[in-house]
Amino acid sequence: MNAELLQKALEKVGSPHILINIVSRRVRQLNAGGRPLMRDTGTLGMADIALREIVEEKMGWVVPELEEVTRPVNRKRGSKPGARLLRTGAPQVITAAAA
Repeated sequence: MNAELLQKALEKVGSPHILINIVSRRVRQLNAGGRPLMRDTGTLGMADIALREIVEEKMGWVVPELEEVTRPVNRKRGSKPGARLLRTGAPQVITAAAA
């Protein structure tokens, strides 16, 4: 994986965790027969193609909003309210072909 592409893509996305999810989803799409969104891929690997697509803004992503959920109360131990948790889904990758 090209370190320079990785750094540039991280600047675009902002979070390394989200970047990992976006790149892994795009690599799965490419391995399943998806076409790269650029013409000259040369000898780049699938992860480098995904990173380059992010850097060149050939694809986008949507990060879902945080959703507050409440853990159910165990009635045997008392009537304390359940713990509040935050949950979010994985980022959704949007390619030019899907848009």
